[in-house]
Amino acid sequence: MEACYTLEDLLGIMARLRDPEHGCPWDVQQDFASIAPYTLEEAYEVADAIDRGDFDDLREELGDLLLQVVFHAQMASERGLFDFADVAHAIADKMRRRHPHVFADERYADVEAQTRAWEAIKAAEREGRGEAHDASALAGISRGLPEWKRAAKLQQRAAGVGFEWREAGPMLDKLAEEVDEVRTEFERGADADRLEDELGDVLFVTANLARHAGVDFSRALRRANAKFERRFRAMEALAAAEGRALAERTLEEQEALWRQAKREE
Repeated sequence: MEACYTLEDLLGIMARLRDPEHGCPWDVQQDFASIAPYTLEEAYEVADAIDRGDFDDLREELGDLLLQVVFHAQMASERGLFDFADVAHAIADKMRRRHPHVFADERYADVEAQTRAWEAIKAAEREGRGEAHDASALAGISRGLPEWKRAAKLQQRAAGVGFEWREAGPMLDKLAEEVDEVRTEFERGADADRLEDELGDVLFVTANLARHAGVDFSRALRRANAKFERRFRAMEALAAAEGRALAERTLEEQEALWRQAKREE
């Protein structure tokens, strides 16, 4: 019969792994900074499993992500900072506090009103923690976010006070303008700093266009990555079937194989 484990079992396993005398040497030597990249990686693997519709894998990846929470909580507990129960209490309290329309008697006219209220509650929380008052509409956006996500949040906040285009047309025009500026810098032989600045503008406008279209920037890029990988592997297979490796072909020949791979999808 397969063993049935509980959250308490998982917490116990993590504590044992971190035991200085009898635990796992690798786990024992980790700290918050060394584990943080794994936490991000596991979150992306959860998103990947969802994109692929692989729910068996999703179950596994959610477990890996939960382990990251348990790992951080265990390290914090060892330092007397907080433990897993404190983490669970904090998020439960936050969810109740930020959803007064569910757990209290507040009522909102629509989702936009709810979003404005959510931001107002978050601002009140920051003030309650004694954080320096920042009256900007952009206050409180974490600098620890992936930059594409932070771009979208900056744009969303700006839109909240009316600073946004209402239609896609002007955004597409702006994107074309920024691409032209990148082209100009290439033609000038611009230095890396200028190109970085102009390419950043292109990416920022692209993130805004995705937000306006209701498209998740990260998911769209993952789909593009998957499409490229699928077609490139097909190119390699076509080249191998003809008896000449892809690397042995000219760019024109490779592009012909790319077009063939697209047609055969």
